[in-house]
Amino acid sequence: MKFVIVTGLSGAGKTQTIRCLEDFGYFCIDNLPPALIPKFAEICHQAEGKIEKVAIVVDIRGGEFFDDLFNGLKALIEMGYEYEILFLDASDEVLVKRYKESRRNHPLAKSDRIINGIMEEREILSDVYEKATHVIETTNLSSRQLREELKKIYVIGEKFESLIITIMSFGFKYGIPLDCDLVFDVRFLPNPYYIEDLKEHSGNEENVKNYVLQWPETTEFVNKIDELLEFLIPYYIKEGKTQLVVGIGCTGGRHRSVVISNSIYENLKKKDHTVHIDHRDISEDVSGDVR
Repeated sequence: MKFVIVTGLSGAGKTQTIRCLEDFGYFCIDNLPPALIPKFAEICHQAEGKIEKVAIVVDIRGGEFFDDLFNGLKALIEMGYEYEILFLDASDEVLVKRYKESRRNHPLAKSDRIINGIMEEREILSDVYEKATHVIETTNLSSRQLREELKKIYVIGEKFESLIITIMSFGFKYGIPLDCDLVFDVRFLPNPYYIEDLKEHSGNEENVKNYVLQWPETTEFVNKIDELLEFLIPYYIKEGKTQLVVGIGCTGGRHRSVVISNSIYENLKKKDHTVHIDHRDISEDVSGDVR
C-alpha cells in the first residue's frame, strides 16, 4: 500500500493537489489528525486490496495534533508501510495575495497580519520540509501546470526534478518581474517592431520567429544561455532551490524576448527539465509605442 502525506504552506495548493490525486485513483483524506494515521492504515489494510493508494493531507489546521506527525509516520514504518511526503510551497508574496483574493483568514493569523501567520507556519513546518520526498513550488504554477507536475510523479512515474524552471518574457518598459532570479536583456538584437509587416505580430508567430532567429548573434546568444543554465541547474538543485525564474526582456515584451524565451524553453524541455513558459507582456498594446 502506498501512502502520500500531503503537507505544506496554507494557500500553496494542497486542496488542488488532493483533488488531482483523487482523480489519479488515490483514496484521499483531508486534515486527518496525525495520531490517527496508523489506525487509518489498519482500516485500509482490512479492505483486502481494495485500497492500494492513499493520500492524506496533514497541516497546521490540526493545531497541537500536528506535533504527532513524526510519531504517526514512525508507526507506519513499524507496521511495514512505506510513505512519501509531498510538500507544497509558494513565495510569501503570492501566499498573501491568494489570501487577500479569497478573503479567508490564515489559520495562524485570524486576528493578526497574514504575513505573520505565514512566517510562523514556515517555522512550524521547517522539519517536515527537510524530510520531504518531493517539494513543489507553486508560485508561478497554474492549476493545470500543478496537475501536470503531480501527474509526472504519481501517474507516469517520471524522474522528478525538484527544480521547476519558468522562462518568462517581458518588456523592460513594463518593469522587471519581481520574482526573476536571472534576467537577460535581448534589446541588442535587431527589432522586428521596425519592420512594417512584423510590427503588429508577436514572437509566437512564424514570420517574427524567422526574422529574429536569422541573425548569427541570436544563435550564439541562445547557445550561451543554454550552456549557462545547464551549468547552473545542478548546483541550484544541490543547494535545495525549488524554483528558478529566468527573465528574458526586450523593450515591449512582444517580439524578441518571446522568440528567445520560446527557444530556451524548447531546449530545456528536450533535456527533460521541468520547465514552463510565461509571456508576461505579449498582449500589451503595440500601437504608437517605441520598441
